[in-house]
Amino acid sequence: MSSSPVGLHRVLAPSGVLPQAAERLDARAEIWPDEVRIAVERLNLDAASYRQLAEAHNGDGTAIRRAVLDIVKARGKMQNPVTGSGGMLVGVVDEVGPDSPLGLRMGDRVATLVSLTLTPLQLTDELQDWDGKGEQVPAQGHAVLFARSIVAKLPDDLKPELSLAVMDVCGAPALTARVVRSYVDKGTKPVVSVIGGAGKSGSLSLAAARAAGAARTIGIVPVQHEQDRLTEAGLADVVTLADARDPVALAKAVEQAGGPADITVVCVDVPGCEHGAVLSTAAGGTVIFFSMATSFSAAALGAEGLAADVTMLVGNGYVPGHAEYALELLRAEPGVRGLFESRLAED
Repeated sequence: MSSSPVGLHRVLAPSGVLPQAAERLDARAEIWPDEVRIAVERLNLDAASYRQLAEAHNGDGTAIRRAVLDIVKARGKMQNPVTGSGGMLVGVVDEVGPDSPLGLRMGDRVATLVSLTLTPLQLTDELQDWDGKGEQVPAQGHAVLFARSIVAKLPDDLKPELSLAVMDVCGAPALTARVVRSYVDKGTKPVVSVIGGAGKSGSLSLAAARAAGAARTIGIVPVQHEQDRLTEAGLADVVTLADARDPVALAKAVEQAGGPADITVVCVDVPGCEHGAVLSTAAGGTVIFFSMATSFSAAALGAEGLAADVTMLVGNGYVPGHAEYALELLRAEPGVRGLFESRLAED
């Protein structure tokens, strides 16, 4: 069978679907001429997937580790069957097919910018160096990139763990900046509210909104220690406490902080935040969903039920230049870097 640039040749079941929709992928180490094999060093599970696994196994690290191993063994990729999401990885280029268009060479240390949900993956170490207590997973094995995969070489000035954490969410700040600039270009400096502002994608989105010309930035967090942390980071003009699953309370909190928001960015990893995001956004405004826990039917029907005239965007994780932009924000904003490094220290 000839190879497909989007990986159709690696789909084992069911036939005729793209790798992300497949139940099982062929993760054998032998590569087609346009593929690249990566020697895996570390996985980064997406926040929604890790939270689901942790809750399902009551925080038992051994059980979480076994669950991840079972998923990868059964599916030939890391795709949480409940959330449908995966994450990304870092590793070293092990072999490059002669027809690969990715511009990689053996020995390059890289981060994949495509999801683990479509990346053929085999693990060979039983994840023995991972305690199951955090999203970053030291690992050994191999992964395969297709001709149309997206990958970035890791910068020399940042630790691989830090680069991986940033690149895992780099689509969020890039799209946030694009939307903010679209308002500014039309003569309006928007109010931007970020739900989950103390998290990885949230902190980067706040920094991106300010850099792109937002008139006011509002960080929404659920607990006091996150409010303290985000306030200290200085990334938002106002940091306020609210449970994003309570639409009325969230809308009131945003209004008191200087809203309603012209742009609301949803970066939390829990379900049930759709109605609050819509209700706290001004008429004619924009809601950007960057959470894999989002129910898009709930968002659409909720907006209809609230008679809310808002544009809703799905953050698909890719904007041209997104990795470089996110890393630039990390380097330029001490508050962002501090939040990322404190999260890594806790994992």
